[in-house]
Amino acid sequence: MYSGSSDGEGHEAPPRKIPPASSMLWVRNLRRFIGSGTGLGSEALMELETKRILLDIFKEKQQKSAEAGSIPSFYKKKPEEGSISHRVQRLAKYRFLRKQSDLLLNADDLDAMWVCLRENCVIDDATNAEKMNYEDFCHIASVCTEQIGPKCRRFFSPSNFMKFEKDESGRIAILPFYLYVMRTVSLTQARIDMSELDEDSDGFLQPHEMEAYIRGLIPNLAQLRDMPAAFVQMYCRIAAHKFFFFCDPHRRGKACIKKVLLSNCLQELMELHQESEEEVTDTEQAENWFSLTSAQRICDMFLALDKDMNGTLSKQELREYADGTLTEIFIERAFDEHVRRGKSGGGNAREMDFESFLDFVLALENKDTPEGLTYLFRCLDLHGRGYLTTADIHTLFRDVHQKWIEGGNYELCIEDVRDEIWDMVKPADELRITLADLLACKQGGTVASMLIDVRGFWAHDNRENLLQEEEEPEEE
Repeated sequence: MYSGSSDGEGHEAPPRKIPPASSMLWVRNLRRFIGSGTGLGSEALMELETKRILLDIFKEKQQKSAEAGSIPSFYKKKPEEGSISHRVQRLAKYRFLRKQSDLLLNADDLDAMWVCLRENCVIDDATNAEKMNYEDFCHIASVCTEQIGPKCRRFFSPSNFMKFEKDESGRIAILPFYLYVMRTVSLTQARIDMSELDEDSDGFLQPHEMEAYIRGLIPNLAQLRDMPAAFVQMYCRIAAHKFFFFCDPHRRGKACIKKVLLSNCLQELMELHQESEEEVTDTEQAENWFSLTSAQRICDMFLALDKDMNGTLSKQELREYADGTLTEIFIERAFDEHVRRGKSGGGNAREMDFESFLDFVLALENKDTPEGLTYLFRCLDLHGRGYLTTADIHTLFRDVHQKWIEGGNYELCIEDVRDEIWDMVKPADELRITLADLLACKQGGTVASMLIDVRGFWAHDNRENLLQEEEEPEEE
């Protein structure tokens, strides 16, 4: 009876398998009960609701940010001097500029390109000009690439060929193309040199950085190589000031490198590369602000006006400028608008320093430019209203009329001069003249001269005789 059970004592029964918790009915019911929050206490319910609200707010902000786009960073703190980030930034900038400099054509490369252009061009029978069509252009590109290297390839793009004027046969002259290459190389090199001097790498040059750039150019400018060493610092100061007068209209104390490169000032400075002194007349040297003759003239003029030799000019001293032909009201207005008040009331608190004098001279010598006319208009605008009325014109010309009569000239009718100025300007508003009107009429410099300088009015009054004298051939 029990033999079967005794035989089974040596064999264990297999273990019973427990089903997973997720498949058990009571587990599913418990999870459903907890998830609904029915079985939670008040504190647990509050925490769950808080998490839900915060999650909804977060998702809403994410959606708004995605729709509006990311706000660009408008301020980034500059790294401290001597820090690791500052050193890395300077090293990266140095390597980048060095790489860009290596990609430029040097003087030998430019000479080789000019030889290639002349050897592979055709002569126009009508004009004897050296020209090339697009096939010649591509052939010259291949020859230059073999002789010079791939760095000249970018100048021989189809878009560059289309920039130049073509004749009936679709050919362009090689000289304008070569001058384009030279100017591109020159401007790129200038930008690299300026960027190396840009200490904070913000794309702007401060006065001392611009002076350092000009100081580095002096040995390469033929007309400045013999400059006395004692005058170099003063020359750089004078030369740099013209860049800031034209490229820093808001007087922030820094000039944008891009504006400097595109300005006429840099082109005027580069004119001093001419080797032979015979190629440049005395008149051209005097007219070029950056010539050594002009810089010495400015210094001599300031020293001659500074009677008390205190380094600044008073109103009385400035009245002797241009042989005393400027009106007193203009001198007064120049001090009011363009000479900063000193910190103390005594001493030379209302005297013009050398930088202000340079602005004064630049404005008078460049009256037809927007920058020069803007400087002068602030002086002409007696009440700071942004426009001139007939009463302002009468007040300004009254001093010119007095000097005109003192010079022994014929009697003038101020109302006739006023009407003539109105006819010259043709303002948009018949009752007032604005700076925009003076710029638009293309005679703003002449009008300003008539109102501030008796010599300027004399030149306008005798313009026909002066023009006739210029047209008459010189007698041998």
